[in-house]
Amino acid sequence: MGTRHFLTLNDLTPDEFKQLIVRAGELKQMRNAGEVYEPLQNHVMAMIFEKASTRTRVSFEAGMAQLGGHAMFLSSRDTQLGRGEPIEDSARVISSMVDVVMIRTFEHATVETFARYSRVPVINALTDDYHPCQLLADMQAYHEHRGSIQGKTAVWIGDGNNMCNSWINAAALLDFRLHICCPEGFEPMQSLLEQHADRVRLFRDPEEAVKGTDLVSTDVWASMGQEEEAKAREKQFTGFQVSPALMDLANPDAVFLHCLPAHRGEEISEDMLDDPRSIVFDEAENRLHAQKALLEFLLVN
Repeated sequence: MGTRHFLTLNDLTPDEFKQLIVRAGELKQMRNAGEVYEPLQNHVMAMIFEKASTRTRVSFEAGMAQLGGHAMFLSSRDTQLGRGEPIEDSARVISSMVDVVMIRTFEHATVETFARYSRVPVINALTDDYHPCQLLADMQAYHEHRGSIQGKTAVWIGDGNNMCNSWINAAALLDFRLHICCPEGFEPMQSLLEQHADRVRLFRDPEEAVKGTDLVSTDVWASMGQEEEAKAREKQFTGFQVSPALMDLANPDAVFLHCLPAHRGEEISEDMLDDPRSIVFDEAENRLHAQKALLEFLLVN
């Protein structure tokens, strides 16, 4: 088998996805127990950031260190990726010196091209189209609190963005239903909606979308790179805020997720993160554990 990459969730089989969720929980328990586990000694990860991030950098850098390896941070000022040097040349050179590459960038084609010419695993830490690492953490959080998500119904409220696209992939792989509630003009990829029409439904009314669901998730209305649209989007997303009152329409044991950072008073009410149904901070911590499981899967297995 050739080099395994992780560019979307579809790079995993359903069984591998479930295995990663379980393994992430085991690694979390090991860390909490103070157990030292360092299978990646003498391994180096290049972390290429064309988009900044708090959680992505901290979780990957800390995770690599805890597994006994080293993470090298490369900002957009530190590389020639896509500027002056073709991506394929950068991929050939960088992958000849490290053991794994993590990329957080804009165009999804960038990670696809890099992976095509890389001799080591490439991890998509976010593109404009997909955010698969976040879904590993999200599914781990749900599994910890409620068990298997198979047969359940989740709802995504807000922009049909990269997170929403990855939620669709997760629904197909883990066999759950997904309600997507967004204003007109903010739908996720049409190809994904068509491909998974058997399990994905589109809504315009948040109250209707949330009724009887088991998990409610949202994201900021204006993502990185959309700052100039923020004011206009506030008006277009009026009525799409997630609040405890909206959560009351979901099933009694429903949980709330948000990939963070959150804009309190916009896509969520001021008190939503503190609601007992919110498992957002467990979800955020799980970026560390899920990504450690992913690194182990790609480099050790």
